[in-house]
Amino acid sequence: MENIKYINQELAIALSQPSVAELQQAAEAGFKSVLNLRSPQEDDFLSAEQQAAEVAGLNYVNIPLRPDLLSEELIDQILTQIDQLPKPLLTHCKTGLRAVTTGLMYIATREGMSAEAAFAKGEELGFSYDDKPRMKEFLPNYIATRSKSSVQHDKI
Repeated sequence: MENIKYINQELAIALSQPSVAELQQAAEAGFKSVLNLRSPQEDDFLSAEQQAAEVAGLNYVNIPLRPDLLSEELIDQILTQIDQLPKPLLTHCKTGLRAVTTGLMYIATREGMSAEAAFAKGEELGFSYDDKPRMKEFLPNYIATRSKSSVQHDKI
């Protein structure tokens, strides 16, 4: 399957809406799960995606993520799904930005990556937040409040 960027060996980002054929290719390439961050109301939403993913043998979850409705609770829900879904996991939105952002928050909060390192990894993968101020502000704040060191510190 083309148009994929890997955050790490367990987590990859599709740079566009996968087609039915691409979902089958993802399964054949070894992916175990698909996390769709698109809303059914978005243009070009693949309404048969869950069925196509399941026919291909993939676990499937859809949690719509609208940048204007970002909340810690919604990101917590998405990251919990990433924790629970069999890996490797392919996540997607329309362009990959929401998918890479949640993936970077996942890695940062689970592995102790700083917000600066998360932004650098995003840029390395070809993503920019320059025209997405809400996401650019949300990512470091979320990482700061949900990172392992913050959580451990809160428990002390």
